[in-house]
Amino acid sequence: MYKDVVKISEEKAKYLKKNKELVKKLEDLANVKILIKENLVEIESENSLNILKAKSVITAINRGFEFEKALYLLDDEYRLEIIDITQYSGKSKNRLTELRGRVIGKNGRIKKLIEEMTETFLAIHGKTVSIIGRWDKIFVARRAVELVLSGAMFETLYRFLEKNKV
Repeated sequence: MYKDVVKISEEKAKYLKKNKELVKKLEDLANVKILIKENLVEIESENSLNILKAKSVITAINRGFEFEKALYLLDDEYRLEIIDITQYSGKSKNRLTELRGRVIGKNGRIKKLIEEMTETFLAIHGKTVSIIGRWDKIFVARRAVELVLSGAMFETLYRFLEKNKV
């Protein structure tokens, strides 16, 4: 029997405890047993790969993804990529807020553009931008987010996405 533990926010722990049917669904789909103690999620299985997949799903939920989108990570073709915005903002909270806003864009336009043109899902949460997507498409989505965080103009981002359409 293999076991691993994932630390999550208190808010997400409460969410998972409240939505027991979601936890049960993940247990069934990933063939694992999940126990939530305060803000720690304990995952057990006979198969270590199942634990890794379930851990990715829990991490994605903790990073702000909806449960159904996080379930894509049970598929071997999908992975989770996390970008630390503080690598671009430094310690400035104002700059962090500004960069989060840039990635989202007015009315969610930039986020939606990146998601649609790369066939990925983005979640902006705390100090991170997280991406769920197929292995071959996640690279382009990551580079697009990095362009935005580096201050690229909208036209530059759009040209990049058009050129690298997957």
